Amino acid sequence: MCARFEVKAAIKKIKKRFGLKLSPPSLSGSEAHPTDRILTLDGQSGHTRGRLLRWGLNVDWDTKPLINARAETLNTKTTFQPLLQRRCLVPATAYFEWHRSQGGIKQKMRIHPQNEGIFAMAGLIGADGDTVTIITCAPAPSIAAIHTRMPVILSPNTEITWIDPHTSFADVQPLLRPYDQNLEAQNVDDRPALL
Repeated sequence: MCARFEVKAAIKKIKKRFGLKLSPPSLSGSEAHPTDRILTLDGQSGHTRGRLLRWGLNVDWDTKPLINARAETLNTKTTFQPLLQRRCLVPATAYFEWHRSQGGIKQKMRIHPQNEGIFAMAGLIGADGDTVTIITCAPAPSIAAIHTRMPVILSPNTEITWIDPHTSFADVQPLLRPYDQNLEAQNVDDRPALL
């Protein structure tokens, strides 16, 4: 599950990283929580554009917003089937998970690619056009001891394909896999992590 992430990057760096013609909207803070407005990039208008959408889909079967969607069941769940062509990127510089140490203490872990750069998580835009959910998958081996799920982190050369609304979901579904580069995890609490 991915319930927190950060975007510690200037708007001009995000614009350059994703090759945007127009500057995306500014973010209100660096750490995103469910129901916050988060930066998303999509290709729905024929070019990559940035928008601030509320993190969490509204569903009639739960009072809580649906912040994550499992990659393995996207095309079989009626909640997500109508959204499969409404794909987006969610820029980030790290995401957070809570790891329970051998002593039973929960520790907040900051997880990111080794290069410490801006990356993109795969997302789906809600039918209302104002909400987004982040897609998760099995964890990469380098962080499997921390959590059983992780956000899908797309490689830079697949990002445009993911958000192209003319590319079928069947063609992009293979992109929904654990990150194939090493991830690093640091304990952001004062206590040392015991993995």
